Amino acid sequence: MFDEKTVQCFLENQLQLYPEKVAETYEEAENFLEECMAVVVDSVREVWEFFEEEGVDMEGAGEEEILEADEVFEIGDGRYLIIE
Repeated sequence: MFDEKTVQCFLENQLQLYPEKVAETYEEAENFLEECMAVVVDSVREVWEFFEEEGVDMEGAGEEEILEADEVFEIGDGRYLIIE
């Protein structure tokens, strides 16, 4: 379900969301993403839409603030990983 770039992004940056690592290996990271129903979106707009659909109050928030949310990981190819 998650491609190598997505899993690697989470594995390398997981401490932005969690106080300690939740995965040590690629396989653990992939399993974690599947279990927590992480989502990959293709643009900043889709990140915004995801938060709107989830009912997150974004009143007054700008694009940068949304992308700085701990649960949003920039994959590096224009896509974003969101951990629910």
